[in-house]
Amino acid sequence: MSYPRLLGDVGGTNARFAWQASAGQPIESVCTYPCKDHESLLAALQHYLKEQGKPVPHSCSIGIATPLVGDEVKMTNHHWSFSISALERALGVKRLLVINDFTALALSLPSLPAEDLLQVGGGQPRAGAPVALIGPGTGLGVSGLLPSPRGGGLVPIMGEGGHVTLSPTNDREEAVTRVLRDRFGHASAERALSGPGLVNLYQALCGLDGADASLQTAAEVSDAAVSGSNTQAVEALALFLGMLGTVAGNLALSLGALGGVYVGGGILPRLGGDRIMRSGFRTAFEQKGRYQNYLAAIPVYVITAKQSPALAGASRALDEL
Repeated sequence: MSYPRLLGDVGGTNARFAWQASAGQPIESVCTYPCKDHESLLAALQHYLKEQGKPVPHSCSIGIATPLVGDEVKMTNHHWSFSISALERALGVKRLLVINDFTALALSLPSLPAEDLLQVGGGQPRAGAPVALIGPGTGLGVSGLLPSPRGGGLVPIMGEGGHVTLSPTNDREEAVTRVLRDRFGHASAERALSGPGLVNLYQALCGLDGADASLQTAAEVSDAAVSGSNTQAVEALALFLGMLGTVAGNLALSLGALGGVYVGGGILPRLGGDRIMRSGFRTAFEQKGRYQNYLAAIPVYVITAKQSPALAGASRALDEL
């Protein structure tokens, strides 16, 4: 008996909470709160329970956007920090499980329905093969599923692949990467492939072109890119999608992801399917010299689900981890 369950998907900008009353029951009472509106994760969880009129649950499972090493948790892209054991006691639950948010999302992938996926090139996935997951949002999440060496399904990866070094593939990308390296010291993939990263790309291009960097947010840059009203914004979005294809292709090669590559996060679904289809994403994904044919066969799926699949993954984690 581990029900009812309080489930969470916590990113650097928003925290999503939900309730699952019993095994086999749907995930319900989904609410999204801006993280900045609450002093702590505990305060946000308590606010949700009070607002929804829910009792103290038996179990709680939270996917959160930060590395997890030991009991102390400090978010990478937000100020929340906490002790897992202290949070468990404060909530009064019998079990609290805290995992990386993309580990939770990875656990949801096998059960995603076809209508929640947009395929961007490639063929059919190979059953039982490794699966890769990448997703630009407030940060850049990376995970995947690997076959268990003893059989019995796929095991999620718990890593921080969003912070690998950015690898430019042409002179323009090299110039932009050099600007990011000079600015941040280390030009990680997340510095370009995230909401803040889109702004970083735009600002770098403005600096290279001697243009005024008048746009301040990722929403402003993406809107200007889609409307075609700003030259550097248009190029920034094109660079973003091409570089995302390069990093996703690197991940597919590293994992041998013949089971497919999934793209999550909040940015791509908002751009619409036509945008990524018409971009250089797929070309960059496959552009790996002698391994182009290998990558050409791998399907890429953009996750378009309206409800965060990571909530279902967080519930599944209570049964499997």
